[in-house]
Amino acid sequence: MKHLPLRWATPLGLAAALVLSGCVENNASGSTAIAVTSTADDCQVESATATSGPVRFEVENTGDDVTEFYVLADDGLRIVGEVENIAAGASRDLTVQLQPGDYFTVCKPGMVGEGVGQSEFSVTGDDVKIDEGDKAAIDAAVASYTAYTKSQVAELVTGTKAFTDAYRAGNDDEARRLFPIARINYERVEPTAGNFGDLDPKIDYRKPGAEAEGLPFTGFHRIEMDLWIDEARINYPGEDIQPLDAAGRAAVADQLDGDIQSLYDQVHADDFELTVDDITNGAIGLLDEIAAPDGKLPGEENEFAHTDLYDFLANVEGAQVAYESVRDIAAANGSEGKDLVAELDEQFAAMKALLATYGSYEAGFVSYATVDQTARNALGAQLNALSEPLSQLTFTVLGVDPGE
Repeated sequence: MKHLPLRWATPLGLAAALVLSGCVENNASGSTAIAVTSTADDCQVESATATSGPVRFEVENTGDDVTEFYVLADDGLRIVGEVENIAAGASRDLTVQLQPGDYFTVCKPGMVGEGVGQSEFSVTGDDVKIDEGDKAAIDAAVASYTAYTKSQVAELVTGTKAFTDAYRAGNDDEARRLFPIARINYERVEPTAGNFGDLDPKIDYRKPGAEAEGLPFTGFHRIEMDLWIDEARINYPGEDIQPLDAAGRAAVADQLDGDIQSLYDQVHADDFELTVDDITNGAIGLLDEIAAPDGKLPGEENEFAHTDLYDFLANVEGAQVAYESVRDIAAANGSEGKDLVAELDEQFAAMKALLATYGSYEAGFVSYATVDQTARNALGAQLNALSEPLSQLTFTVLGVDPGE
């Protein structure tokens, strides 16, 4: 994730008032559907209330910049659900399972800086009940994916240490080889990492993102710039980019190791927990990371090393693991669930087969600089073919019994 995680500081008294439209549509499949319009300077939600259960926010971006939409918990800090990378003129849905209580809604045009239109949102009704069979399946899915996340972050610690050790020692060829390998585990669970305050900016911000937010440029991409310094000078011809000395290398390497360890500590803390919609929305978020304007598909992620295909595959793998954690739950949801699962199985396989034509982790991937626009368009088309059905996963998993 390249944009700054949310720091919602808008005082409650300044929250924009919502214009209520009366009753909110309850669609045929039992979810509450609420229209959201994200403009250049506001976040217009058609209703300030909903009934507990699956709530689908249908977000339309009428502004000029890519935008995001968030549902925040009652403290205005914790993210209950989010949908990112909504292009100008485009629409995206966010489905979240909401228990009774108080929340906030907010949009973030440009995906940087403060959000706009932060407004109160309340959910009434009874606690959402899950029948014992579904609850057991959901609990099992959450336990499985939580264990996967912890395992990936544990591997990230050791993989990053091997990379930074080579970099500190001046073994640049080995450090360049290890750079994309060390990032695989991070890219598989990136949405989870993005939930921990400023860790993601420290670990994974690119140079333009750090500068736009007035943050120090640190982490993987700072080391990447030093290892591929000739490419950096080409990309930023107006800047005097000099190689880091031994002390400078040690400083950025030590910080990256420390930030990765902090991520490990938080993921392995006793109070760390995920929900089923963290899993399903996280899968969608991983594909959004690929298609983002500063992501893998346009070649902006690793702008100096051009190792974007490693990250591309890791995001797809992470999304597939998340999907497969809840696959059986989705498949049990009537004929629509079975059809969705069949489509996702097919599109994940097609996406990975297409990526395999460019290499593998073991053999290495071709430099993304050699992948021309026609080929990138083909990757984008397959990504879209996967993203569209995946965007339906949250509702299929959390939707009401199809027989009701």
